[in-house]
Amino acid sequence: MTDEEILAEFRAADALLEGHFILSSGLRSPRYLQCARVLMDPRRGARLAEALVATLPADLRDSVDAVVSPAMGGVIAGHEMGRALGVPAMFLERPEGVFELRRGFRLEPGARVLMMEDVVTTGLSSREAIAAIGRAGGTVVAAASLVYRSGGTADLGVPFFPLIRIDVPTYEADALPPELAAIPAIKPGSRAA
Repeated sequence: MTDEEILAEFRAADALLEGHFILSSGLRSPRYLQCARVLMDPRRGARLAEALVATLPADLRDSVDAVVSPAMGGVIAGHEMGRALGVPAMFLERPEGVFELRRGFRLEPGARVLMMEDVVTTGLSSREAIAAIGRAGGTVVAAASLVYRSGGTADLGVPFFPLIRIDVPTYEADALPPELAAIPAIKPGSRAA
């Protein structure tokens, strides 16, 4: 899929939003890609995951034992990636503020894991998820996401494969441009800022 075809999927799902958004990182942005809306249609989610899998190096695709995603945003994206790769998909939760596998999910020691996110902005959640996978006995061989919106600043410490890179400006809450400050902020994501 081309970038324009990927964005067309987001537009068709009314998932490309404009306004004043508070991101999970606490940063503010004038645009937001709502992956939950684009993944609401299982056929669309399958198309996006299959397009992402097609970008992965063949040796990586063939060596992944499991896909693990952080909840909430990564659950559906991770499930679709697991389906597209033909491997189990699990998710991490934060019942006590730190990611962990629950619900009977477990990794075999040394399992080769693809950590899958819906969106990566600062990379903080991804790095926390990668650490949790390590604590659970897995080895993260790569990370992937539907959307990468950090402008190239997020370092996950493993090879990273986003489906699309979007350069959208982000701002600290106390450093907003006037046009953004004039719009009420909303928090569309799954985690409190």
